[in-house]
Amino acid sequence: MRASLVSRWRAGEATAGLWLNLGTPVVVELAAECRPDVIVLDAQHGLWERGSLEWALGLTGDSAALVRVARNRPELIGQALDAGACGVIVPLVNTPEDAAQAVAAAHYPPKGQRSGGGIRPLREVGAYVSRCREETAVCVMLETSEGFENAAAIAATPGVDMVFIGPGDLGLSLGDMGDGLEAAIGRIRELCAAAGVACGLFTHGPSAAKARARQGFRLVIVGDDVSLLRQGFADARREFEGEGSDD
Repeated sequence: MRASLVSRWRAGEATAGLWLNLGTPVVVELAAECRPDVIVLDAQHGLWERGSLEWALGLTGDSAALVRVARNRPELIGQALDAGACGVIVPLVNTPEDAAQAVAAAHYPPKGQRSGGGIRPLREVGAYVSRCREETAVCVMLETSEGFENAAAIAATPGVDMVFIGPGDLGLSLGDMGDGLEAAIGRIRELCAAAGVACGLFTHGPSAAKARARQGFRLVIVGDDVSLLRQGFADARREFEGEGSDD
């Protein structure tokens, strides 16, 4: 069994993830066959519902499973963890108070306020609670200009395991999708390093993921289901048309 995400990040290891939006457990099962470090189920902008999320998380194999919840709300964070996720990615964290709220929702007392329950956790309550105290990954998303201004305090919030950058929304909020965004990304990574907290970000494809991992980011995205399917369909069509033109 692989070491927990939290321990791998603390050891300075980069982890590669697949990002799944389509809300289809079959896609999760196919993705898990290639044994990625991380499978992220996007319940914010993706099509996941409570039932399909529970089903899908049972198919992730030995890949670590994270859920991006729809909002920074205790019931959504608790449901994702109860379903079997090893951690959560919490969007739109703009202040250290927001970060502390996410940490509290993800951990059982005395560290937090998570309620006990759920079908999977109740199968082995004692062992599950003990494991969660050490291994639950709390990743807070920094994706606004306000969040950027508070990046140092957010990274220093006790219990935050990763600051995960959403570059698209951050660039929109900063009004700069070019050099200004890149400078902000670099600055956030530096602040996380100073706080001893892992930093990750959404990346589009393996080349970008490799480049960011070399820069020190601990969670990068090598592909997402929508893009991979779209590209696969387009490639198949082009290959067919190319072969046909040779006849």
